[in-house]
Amino acid sequence: MTTAKDIMHPGATWIPAHETLDRAAQMMRDHGVGSLPVSAEGAEDRMVGIITDRDIVVGCVASGHDPAATTAGDLCHGTPRWIDSGAGVDEVLEEMRAHRIRRLPVVENKKLIGMISEADLAQHLSEEQIADWAGQVYARG
Repeated sequence: MTTAKDIMHPGATWIPAHETLDRAAQMMRDHGVGSLPVSAEGAEDRMVGIITDRDIVVGCVASGHDPAATTAGDLCHGTPRWIDSGAGVDEVLEEMRAHRIRRLPVVENKKLIGMISEADLAQHLSEEQIADWAGQVYARG
């Protein structure tokens, strides 16, 4: 059985909630990623959300806010989603479909070990699986 750990991109990097969005953008650039899990204040292993490059542009810059004065925690809303490293691909897809998310952190023994993105799905799933997932995640509703 193919698991979340098999298809994830290993080595996700946290950003603390108090860090500014300009720092988040620099980290994304340096690590070649489009999103970062956000850790709780004083608890680097507790996720409070995920921020994306799009969040920074739309939620901060385009709204007239200063990325040097806005924190990663300011953009985190809702309940963070994640999946256990041993979960099967069907569970991964269902979690992403059910919550209409495009990135999913992977945890093992309560520690972040990687992230699953659309690119990871494209590399490891059949065209039919990808089409079904995309149809549900991107559906308007």
